Amino acid sequence: MTRFIIQRLLLIPVLLLIFSVMVFALVQAPPGDFLTSYIATLASTGSSLDQETIAMLERQFGLDQPVHIQYLRWMGRLLQGDLGLSLEYQRPNAELIAERLGLTVTLALSAFVFTWIVAIPLGIYSATHRNTILDYLTTVLNYIGVATPNFMLALILMWWAYSRFGVSITGLFSREFEQAPWSLAKVIDLAKHIWLPMIVLGIAGTARLTRVMRANLLDELNKPYMISGRARGLSEWQLVMKYPVRLAINPLISTIGWYLPELFSGSLIVATVMNLQNIGPLLLRSLINQDMYLAGGILLIYCFLAIIGTLISDLLLAWLDPRIRMEKS
Repeated sequence: MTRFIIQRLLLIPVLLLIFSVMVFALVQAPPGDFLTSYIATLASTGSSLDQETIAMLERQFGLDQPVHIQYLRWMGRLLQGDLGLSLEYQRPNAELIAERLGLTVTLALSAFVFTWIVAIPLGIYSATHRNTILDYLTTVLNYIGVATPNFMLALILMWWAYSRFGVSITGLFSREFEQAPWSLAKVIDLAKHIWLPMIVLGIAGTARLTRVMRANLLDELNKPYMISGRARGLSEWQLVMKYPVRLAINPLISTIGWYLPELFSGSLIVATVMNLQNIGPLLLRSLINQDMYLAGGILLIYCFLAIIGTLISDLLLAWLDPRIRMEKS
């Protein structure tokens, strides 16, 4: 097990190097660059820049260099712990990301906890009460949850709250607390607002995990060891929780690898629609404005989260399932 962990940790720098090349290629793929977009924006307002100023800005932003030189300079800063400078905001990218990191982590963990707290019990109940009315109802709701885009759910809930109660439920804070320093009152205000985006971000994952949990548990309930357990006098609840649930939960744990970065992004469209102050809208704005160093830094963080999530999944699976521990050793 220790050898497996060390091997995976040593693999992280190699994977990040590969992902960094892919990320930089993606942010460079659209035609033009930040300066081109900036000049076009000025032209739309009737302003313009002379060639000398444009050349100076190209040198300042490093856009006068070939793509591979731009990548090497970016990587050189990354190896020193520097995410670079935002071309649009003219501020260090680390500062821009850090400003939203706390709220991003809080929202992501809230949605993650909501998903697992709801999905696992629902999946267990639905599997152990197969073909009952509540099982059918849960199945229908799961299909609706998977089929409904989360941004559409957000729009429906926002429209309903405003038309019914005249209340705007966008954002994570009331207007008077948006720029206020952190205090107990601001934390309480955050708690009053975070439940809705938590549900919106978690509802699709909850529906998917509930279906997976139900299907896997139904498969385990028909295994011969269940008959053997009943013969030994174990109660039905004790038998289900001790063996089948532990095995049926394995595929859910394996989803952490892709689910973690998805939650941290806050679903770009949902975060934009609901005006959430997390990293999602910052990434979307950087992609639209071709702020390549900011976009590349955020995307690389998501890649790192995917790697860490996969590692966590593997470790949890090895801890929960003795068969996997034997394979890893």
